[in-house]
Amino acid sequence: MREYWWKILGVVLVLYSFGMGLLTPLKTGISDIHPQFISTGDTVAMEITGYNSFYQAAEGKLRAWLKLDAAHALAASAIEVKDDRHLVLYFALPEELPGTAEETDASLLIDSPVDGAHVYPGGIRIRQKKNVQPQKSSTNWTDPIENLHEKDAITFPFRNILGETIRNTYYHVPMWFAMFLLFTGAMVHSIHFLRRKNLKNDRWAAALTNTGLVFGAMGLATGAVWANYTWGEPWSGDVKQNMTAIGLLIYGAYFVLRFAMEDPERKARISAVYNIFAYSTLIPLLYVIPKLTDSLHPGAGGNIAFGSQDLDNTMRMVFYPAIIGWTLTGLWASQLLYRMNTLREKLLWEH
Repeated sequence: MREYWWKILGVVLVLYSFGMGLLTPLKTGISDIHPQFISTGDTVAMEITGYNSFYQAAEGKLRAWLKLDAAHALAASAIEVKDDRHLVLYFALPEELPGTAEETDASLLIDSPVDGAHVYPGGIRIRQKKNVQPQKSSTNWTDPIENLHEKDAITFPFRNILGETIRNTYYHVPMWFAMFLLFTGAMVHSIHFLRRKNLKNDRWAAALTNTGLVFGAMGLATGAVWANYTWGEPWSGDVKQNMTAIGLLIYGAYFVLRFAMEDPERKARISAVYNIFAYSTLIPLLYVIPKLTDSLHPGAGGNIAFGSQDLDNTMRMVFYPAIIGWTLTGLWASQLLYRMNTLREKLLWEH
């Protein structure tokens, strides 16, 4: 039983990532605001749609602010609760904006003793009326934001663009990590074969590459599903998508090359050289080129891969075990492939 501990651990961690990743609720958030374009001097009735919210349970205790920056905020003059998911916030906007800008973005912050504090970041545009000049300073945007509540529960972050699809972080991203680690192991075995000429290293390299390619295909598929929800289409020609597809095609050619040769020694030698070449293309294709060009993908084109809200401490409790679990599961699958290929070669040798 001791020799199987890592296999059991891999399966347990994958099951844990599915259980925690799919069943843990998201934090309360704000999914929609209307209107999002407002002007100074107006009294605005702002309709709010909450997510995972229980506004009726906190009726009479809710607070809300329009926040411009760390020093400037405006409290709601009245709050009307329609139901658990819908509010109407009333703001009496001052005649002028602080500073000298004629337009500015504001975040909406709602505080509830039931749901905790939740925010719609930078989603409201405030315009200065043409007949009023912006002021360098204003005492009308100084309502204090204090004594905010926190919801006492294990939850994942709510992001307006991602919504429930943020859970794909536990599957799409760990599959890429597992793919990269498996390809690294294959490359190491290819180097060992060129040094020692041991066919066991060649079989291990082929098995690890095979499994890594499967994980890469699953990562590409889960990414396409994610893109369909967040970008509007599964394949938008984004540089990260294109470079990933090219990388997987390069690795797919590894098996075309192997199947084209019958001599074991020649097949192993040429495959090892090609495997090292294929691995060397991963860094420029997946990491360098996407960072040098515009991209919708996090971690590319100047976009931050994981911010504090995209991957908080609660998500890390699932994310890192998922990486370990998928990697160990991939290693187990590679071991099975290695044994199967070894038995097949023995049978062919005997016949």
